[in-house]
Amino acid sequence: MISSYVTAFGLRAPPFSKEIDDAALWLPQSKQQIVATVEEALTERASVLLLGEPGVGKTCVRRALRRRLPQQGFRLTYCRNSTLGRRDFYRCLCNTLGLHPTSTAANLFLAVENHVHELRRDKLHPVFLLDEAHLLHSDMLAHLHILLNYEWDSRALLSLVLVGLPELESNLGRRAHRSLLPRIDHRLLIEPASVEDTTEYLRYRLGAVGADRDLFPDDAIAVLHELSQGALREIDRLATASLREAARRKKKLVDSELVQRVAEPLVRFD
Repeated sequence: MISSYVTAFGLRAPPFSKEIDDAALWLPQSKQQIVATVEEALTERASVLLLGEPGVGKTCVRRALRRRLPQQGFRLTYCRNSTLGRRDFYRCLCNTLGLHPTSTAANLFLAVENHVHELRRDKLHPVFLLDEAHLLHSDMLAHLHILLNYEWDSRALLSLVLVGLPELESNLGRRAHRSLLPRIDHRLLIEPASVEDTTEYLRYRLGAVGADRDLFPDDAIAVLHELSQGALREIDRLATASLREAARRKKKLVDSELVQRVAEPLVRFD
């Protein structure tokens, strides 16, 4: 069932849904550069720390990387549950890789290690992308450097991409994790969208679903950007709520006053 505001503005679909193909993702130049930097780092068999506040576009960068990283030569494995202890983490990783060893911690780790060596023989470089890595248990962080230690620490047979909130870097800076941090070759920060990015983003997402005019005037965009603080997820939420309210009021455009009014209960709820 199509939402009434979608019909009211002559759109084909909700413009700010997260259900969008990787190929249709919008990335500003700054985030395109981050994706390119990560891809280059992985080509060099390096590991990467990718940081950003909630909603600034870490997921978009991760999905763009998945699309851009060549399947020939790489094997990307995505791990989304970072709250597990060491044994459960390796069990989850084994399941993701299609491995089914016995459940002792030593066997789980050995299975992953053997898999990495098998991929090397097949001329594939494994990349383990750990999402929400700021939630990793301290004992898991303290053990990750062992995953990167192959053949007397003389070969880079595996790359880690740790994605998380900025506090992850502080966690890695603790003495207990001093063996891991030096092995993270690139440390990248995803910045919030600029007001120019916000303008381009709104027009891109609305245009993709058939908008034939600008539904958000410049003053409304400025308010939307300020309230969202450049976080794309907040832009999505506020823009959708604003379009709903504008349709309910039978307005043809979303003005700045309406954005402010819609945002008040949402901000209070936060």
